[in-house]
Amino acid sequence: MPQQAKQRLLIKGGKVVNDDVSVVADVYVEDGVVQQVGLNLKPEPPTGLVVLDATNKLVIPGGIDTHTHMQLPFMGSRSKDDFYTGTKAAIAGGTTMIIDFAIPQKGCSLIEAFDKWRSWADPRVCCDYALHVAVTWWSNKVKEEMKSLVQSKGVNSFKMFMAYKDLYMVNDEELYASFSCCKELGAVAQVHAENGELIAQGAKKMLAMGITGPEGHELCRPEEVEAEATQRAITIANAVNCPLFVVHVMSKSSAKVISNARREGKVVYGEPIAASLGTDGTNYWNKDWAHAAAHVMGPPLRPDPSTPGFLMNLLANDDLSVTATDNCTFDICQKALGKDDFTKIPNGVNGVEDRMSVVWEKGVYSGKMDENRFVAVTSTNAAKIFNLYPKKGRIAVGSDADIVIWDPKATRTISAKTHHQANNFNIFEGMVCHGVPVATVSRGKVVYEGGVFNVSAGEGKYVSRPPFPPYVYQRVRQREQIKANESDPAVPTKAVHSGCNDQSTINFSINFFNMKQQ
Repeated sequence: MPQQAKQRLLIKGGKVVNDDVSVVADVYVEDGVVQQVGLNLKPEPPTGLVVLDATNKLVIPGGIDTHTHMQLPFMGSRSKDDFYTGTKAAIAGGTTMIIDFAIPQKGCSLIEAFDKWRSWADPRVCCDYALHVAVTWWSNKVKEEMKSLVQSKGVNSFKMFMAYKDLYMVNDEELYASFSCCKELGAVAQVHAENGELIAQGAKKMLAMGITGPEGHELCRPEEVEAEATQRAITIANAVNCPLFVVHVMSKSSAKVISNARREGKVVYGEPIAASLGTDGTNYWNKDWAHAAAHVMGPPLRPDPSTPGFLMNLLANDDLSVTATDNCTFDICQKALGKDDFTKIPNGVNGVEDRMSVVWEKGVYSGKMDENRFVAVTSTNAAKIFNLYPKKGRIAVGSDADIVIWDPKATRTISAKTHHQANNFNIFEGMVCHGVPVATVSRGKVVYEGGVFNVSAGEGKYVSRPPFPPYVYQRVRQREQIKANESDPAVPTKAVHSGCNDQSTINFSINFFNMKQQ
């Protein structure tokens, strides 16, 4: 078999932006990996070299969307974007990796769900991807399968639902068991934080009052329902010293709970999404039913119009950590399943294509964050939390060549008429965004440039993620070590560090130190 020619790419004249530093430099890529970063690079031979001019533009790590649901069977339908259209739209928007969710039904195998999602994704993806796995019930079998997924399938994160009663929801005892297992395995525990019991009761109340439209969706699950579950999840996770990742942070109340927990030293991360940063829940009261229903998702968008700005401020200042989309699209006909009952409207909105531009517009262009923080919240922090860094989330020698040439001065108007997603509605319709991806490079190949795709289904790859990400677990392990030392009678922590001036205590400390020296 003849040897394939090396794929070689040179990105010239741009400003390379990482989460910690920006520098004008060229980037040379060979066979999907960054080989050189520096001024005036002239790789030899010039023949066969693809050159991209990035003058007056930014060269940033490809976006990582930590929360998508492609072709998800849900609420009597299946989400419109499959792994092909969804990842194709992602690269058009500057995202080069998604992390989707394999979700087993209650009582079903986690490994079988994982294998099913792999079979859907592998032949279709246009960019790299990974899979979180949901824990929807608990038993010894689930515990063993979690261990197997971590050790042999490259999974290092598990999601627990505190909502969707009788479908996915787990109780506090199951949360405690699953968090304990995550901690033992070196995985990141994730939660959909809403009080499922209060939602179920609230929905009955709304319908009994004759409220059947999309506004009932928000009214039956107000933000205190999200905040309560967020606080409960953090408390349970902290009890077992398990790091926690709160997905789709939608409200001020929930964000404040996460912010306070971080300031208390708890290892918790919050994930606002493009929808909660870019629009609000006043849309549920729109007189056009289809428009209102198109915004239905769980947790819902909040009617307080100051919510997006509030969440962006917390994101800019590291109270919240990453941005995602919860991309789970249903068209207007699918949403109409709930025409007479809001509880039957399939939950989900778009975002995988527009996230990067929405975050730039609402975050950087507005003056809330700089270009480095933008890279952190769209790529680097996700890579660090899920143990992909520095292969992903950074432009440096040895990193994967997942790169976007970003024009901060260009604008685009978001519209369902021009987007690449399979859906016929866009919740950001008409939004003018500064910050546009000019070219997207995935695995060293230019897959999108100037509105033109050069990619086929299946070109993306599944990415394994090892356990115990240092960014997350270094603090956790150190705390465990300190705890172990404090409970070890051979380590006289109290005697040495308490400031006690009792002579017998001081003598004991001196004698113990002398013994150690002998």
